[in-house]
Amino acid sequence: MVKICCIGAGYVGGPTMAVIALKCPSIEVAVVDISKSRIAAWNSDHLPIYEPGLDDVVKQCRGKNLFFSTDVEKHVYEADIVFVSVNTPTKTRGLGAGKAADLTYWESAARMIADVSKSDKIVVEKSTVPVKTAEAIEKILTHNGKGIKFQILSNPEFLAEGTAIKDLFNPDRVLIGGRETPEGEKAIQTLKSVYAHWVPEERILTTNLWSAELSKLAANAFLAQRISSVNAMSALCEATGANVTQVSYAVGTDTRIGPKFLNASVGFGGSCFQKDILNLVYICECNGLPEVAEYWKQVIKINDYQKSRFVNRVVSSMFNTVATKKIAILGFAFKKDTGDTRETPAIDVCKGLLGDKARLSIYDPQVTEDQIQRDLWMNKFDWDHPIHLQPTSPTTEKKVSVVWDAYEATKDADGVCILTEWDEFKTLDYQKVYDNMRKPAFVFDGRNVVDVEKLREIGFIVYSIGKPLDPWLKDMPAVA
Repeated sequence: MVKICCIGAGYVGGPTMAVIALKCPSIEVAVVDISKSRIAAWNSDHLPIYEPGLDDVVKQCRGKNLFFSTDVEKHVYEADIVFVSVNTPTKTRGLGAGKAADLTYWESAARMIADVSKSDKIVVEKSTVPVKTAEAIEKILTHNGKGIKFQILSNPEFLAEGTAIKDLFNPDRVLIGGRETPEGEKAIQTLKSVYAHWVPEERILTTNLWSAELSKLAANAFLAQRISSVNAMSALCEATGANVTQVSYAVGTDTRIGPKFLNASVGFGGSCFQKDILNLVYICECNGLPEVAEYWKQVIKINDYQKSRFVNRVVSSMFNTVATKKIAILGFAFKKDTGDTRETPAIDVCKGLLGDKARLSIYDPQVTEDQIQRDLWMNKFDWDHPIHLQPTSPTTEKKVSVVWDAYEATKDADGVCILTEWDEFKTLDYQKVYDNMRKPAFVFDGRNVVDVEKLREIGFIVYSIGKPLDPWLKDMPAVA
């Protein structure tokens, strides 16, 4: 029986290994992590991450050919294939601070694999890593491997949170990069045979190591670039009276462009987009390509501009101050159908409003109060370290309350900010919301989910990103 071990039981490792176990009943899959609480959650009825369909997959396989364990060394020792899916946070100090990936966790995983292995192994990069990481890992394994042979493969994930299980069942492509040697080719074929249990062969792409590593960064950069492009247009639409929804629809009907990732919003979030672009910028700078680095930096600058523009719009509309005013925040996750808050635009929007001394009442159907408080008091990039190494949030903060009901959040509020496109926010009883708010009542729709005209008929003053401005807002322009 082929044995697979995955180091790291997070958003990538957990779902990917669960689907491999489901689709390959003849393969034994172990997911290992040093976090006892995380492994306990994977072995319970309350999984540590929310992802539609994940519960069913885990329950079908757990205890049969899918195991979650803190005994990292035992399972690495027994495995034929070791996936490494550990955190690769952005460095906060030293060379490349603010841009380069910190490979501390990757390096310690590689050293541990070399220490405990007694048989040849295939080691698979699953985390998003900088180009040429495989080369560094290869050196660590070779110099510490005591004659044992390791083959390094790059197998980047292309999952979208909220649809990860669907993406794993029916991927656009599976990418496997390896050395262009007989041993490398053999390792590629071994991993290919795992995915071939359910993925058509024409969708399993094979490349050299560097192409696979760079393809992941490039894919995320291209997607983020589309979002920043439409968000840049949204600012122009507001200035000219155009409607960004109509513009993006017209643009998206061009088959060369297509309609995906053309929804204007308060900004992109998630664990990968910003981190991968910063990584790309650093690689370009290190390779003497400052013009290319500058080009990709602009994608992040527009994203930051969109978030600050949203905050400025809120403050300027409400008589140029939100001090002591109650603002309801509907949605905190970076997108619907996930509880993930990593790099969510809600963090910067909330911090901007708190900076003007607003009182916030936050509701998200999938994000806990502890996570929200932690996110609001953490430093940039701290989120990408294991939870026991993250700073704890102060519990005495009175300006932020977290509630478990949208109507409770909006009660007696001066304004409502919609920051995640949860379906339930489209169907709220906005008459009830209006009746229980202070007047004038404002709605700032950062996801373009509400019927603007309907809300204006109720009596709301509405700001919807990239849509023609409410007469009230024209009188109070947002200062950048």
